[in-house]
Amino acid sequence: MSEGEMARLMEEVEEKKKLIATIRNKPWRMKRRLTHLKEAQQFVDKFEGALGKGKGRKWYAYKVMMTKKWIKFQRDFENFRTACIPWERKIKEVESHFGSSVASYFIFLRWMYGMNLVLFGFTFGLVVIPEVLMGLPYGSIPRKTVPRAEQATAQDYSVLMDFNGYCKYSVLFYGFYNNQRTIGLLKFRLPLSYLMVGIGTFGYSLMVVIRTMAKNADVGGGDGDEGEFTFAWKMFTSWDYLIGNSETADNKYASITTSFKESIVDEQENQKDENIHLRRFLRLLANVLITCSLGGSGYLIYFVVKRSQEFASRDDLSWYEKNELEIIMSLLGLVCPPLFETIAELEDYHPRIALKWQLGRIFALFLGNLYTFLFALFDEVNTKLEEEESIKNASIWAMKEYYANYTRLLNDTESTPPPMDPSDVIRGPCWETAVGVEFVKLTVSDIQVSYLTILIGDFARAVIVRFLNYCWCWDLEAGFPSYGEFDISGNVLGLVFNQGMIWMGAFYAPGLVGINVLRLLSSMYYQCWAVMATNVPHERVFKASKSNNFYMGLLLLILFLSLLPVVYTIMTLPPSFDCGPFSGKPKMFDVIMETIELDLPAFLGTLFSYAANPGLIIPAVLLMVLAIYYLNSVSEAYQNSNMELKKKMQMARDEEKNRRNNTDSTNQVMKDLEDLLPNRSLAPPAPPEPGFNVFTQEAKPTKMKPGSAGKGVNLQKDVALASPNPNVRGPVNRAPGPRGPGGMPGPGPGPGPGPGRGRGRGRGRGPPPR
Repeated sequence: MSEGEMARLMEEVEEKKKLIATIRNKPWRMKRRLTHLKEAQQFVDKFEGALGKGKGRKWYAYKVMMTKKWIKFQRDFENFRTACIPWERKIKEVESHFGSSVASYFIFLRWMYGMNLVLFGFTFGLVVIPEVLMGLPYGSIPRKTVPRAEQATAQDYSVLMDFNGYCKYSVLFYGFYNNQRTIGLLKFRLPLSYLMVGIGTFGYSLMVVIRTMAKNADVGGGDGDEGEFTFAWKMFTSWDYLIGNSETADNKYASITTSFKESIVDEQENQKDENIHLRRFLRLLANVLITCSLGGSGYLIYFVVKRSQEFASRDDLSWYEKNELEIIMSLLGLVCPPLFETIAELEDYHPRIALKWQLGRIFALFLGNLYTFLFALFDEVNTKLEEEESIKNASIWAMKEYYANYTRLLNDTESTPPPMDPSDVIRGPCWETAVGVEFVKLTVSDIQVSYLTILIGDFARAVIVRFLNYCWCWDLEAGFPSYGEFDISGNVLGLVFNQGMIWMGAFYAPGLVGINVLRLLSSMYYQCWAVMATNVPHERVFKASKSNNFYMGLLLLILFLSLLPVVYTIMTLPPSFDCGPFSGKPKMFDVIMETIELDLPAFLGTLFSYAANPGLIIPAVLLMVLAIYYLNSVSEAYQNSNMELKKKMQMARDEEKNRRNNTDSTNQVMKDLEDLLPNRSLAPPAPPEPGFNVFTQEAKPTKMKPGSAGKGVNLQKDVALASPNPNVRGPVNRAPGPRGPGGMPGPGPGPGPGPGRGRGRGRGRGPPPR
């Protein structure tokens, strides 16, 4: 085969490959597409391997084969990766029946599970497992031993459910961990690891949340319009013709139906007319009522926490008095969201905007309750810190008394007494473990209330409506109580609030992260079953935002607010003297200074001391603030430029369509300019030019470069349009009348037209009026 034939064959192969790649974009019938695709594939398979010449033919054929195998591997790997996404099929099934707004909650739940799984790996891999494998065993020291006065009831169910007894003196809580600088043969620095994991939990969470928000912003657009012809696109392009499963086809049918409902609601909201003054008054009234509710709930929690501190000195407490705080907080989280939703009916927002307001209000409720709980809890911590000094002195006095009694009993001052039994040592209050117990109890109580609410409020309600509807006085499905709707705002804020408690409580209770992972795992299956079995779609189905950045914004805010109490604890409060990895140090962060002084070279210690200088930190913070301000300004400028470009592109498309249809311009600027022009209808009709035949006049097609319409640049070489010009007069169907005064068209006996004179202002027009 000659060089020319090889080049021609290679060019044909490339053309066939391009045809295979772009066959979907061809405006052909399916039969023609399949025919050309089959012919092109056969041609490529037959001649592609023959393009090498001499010794390079086999090598070329090998490269072609490996390229095809690599492409197939990439496609199979992508399919495998998609199949490995957890709960993807469940979420798609929920989306097909309940819309993208409900599915966004389960996507958010899956994301939270993945983040907490990483946090669980950090905590258990760097804190819990080293302490279990290399630390001292249970019963060796007082902090790892149940006091003798509590051993009789340490295994009772009621005690364990309150996370006391053996649960309190286990790896679940802060007080179990020893303060030895290094443990085991590996010389593992447990106190340093504990502090770094506590700080790294917030650092990793912050990085993941911000990265996800940036990724969603790229996906994005938020709540903008999707362009023109929404219903036409949905009608003719929504169906997937590759579906071969009946169940998948049913889900797809339900998904398309739900999508139409979402678009109809959006269109109705855009065309709604309302009384603005009445609407503003009702919205103001709704906000006043909700503010009063928030203030009342905060005062109630503060009152209950103060009352629980009074109960701490009593022994004859009932079950309600022991768990009053958890019950009140759970009931507020259960009662207030429906109350807010009822009050929000006065505002009559779009469902998507109403959801954001509802989320913000419930977030304010949960956050206010949480911080009220924290303030009251730290009051109790300060009380325990005041008691700790006297308890510390008492424990030292008891130890000295034990040694003195042993010496007096044996009458030998040189003998070494055996160590005191760990269960008999006087214990301090260990306020860190007390705080961790409260967070764990609050989390478990929230899990129980959430699951019972679904079981009783949704499942039992659905059973009653389903089986008693046939024998009831009214239609239970259409009237009261009817089937329940999935509470998106309550469930989302429940997740965010629960995650805030995990971030705050994980420093005092490392086992709390594991409890949260189990909670999220069970919630995915339990709530997916509940929403498919007991709920119905919302009456006003609406489309979720293209990004979940509103959820992420709430999560970022709760992350920052959760960081404040932990930082206050590390930097300000002194640790307990007899429990935890930081016991015996003035402040918790002293473990970092100790590591720098003892383990790192001297110049690194000097470098860290310079870096911690406020004179260097304050300018660095100011520089970061200025950089953030600059980047935010640039981002806003880019957004404004994008909006202007979108408007120009839309304007160019509208002008192009109207030019083709020969209708009036839709550009408001051009309309305003046309209104300023003089009214030309007062001018007398101009006679036709000589030689002008109205019967044979035809318009020339518009000559334009392809793609110029989208850019707003019209490269026309002729003025005529594809359709007839409306300014051209129709055919003559009556005898001509007498002419008015004026010159005859065409050449006359007078002088020819000079500059500024002649036929007038345009083709086919008479002179201007005088």
